[in-house]
Amino acid sequence: MNSTTVGLLVGLLLALAGIMGGFSGFVFAVLLGAAGMAIGAHRDGHLDLGAILRSRGRG
Repeated sequence: MNSTTVGLLVGLLLALAGIMGGFSGFVFAVLLGAAGMAIGAHRDGHLDLGAILRSRGRG
């Protein structure tokens, strides 16, 4: 199992631990799952979070 899959599963498990249900809980679970998958993809080298989060210098 690669880091992307592990990150997605950990994010979803944390979401399940932090919610009790309802639509807002579903949205919270999807957001945490996406964050975990992004971190896992960064660790695998599939995604460069530094390029996405880097601010562009102006002036």
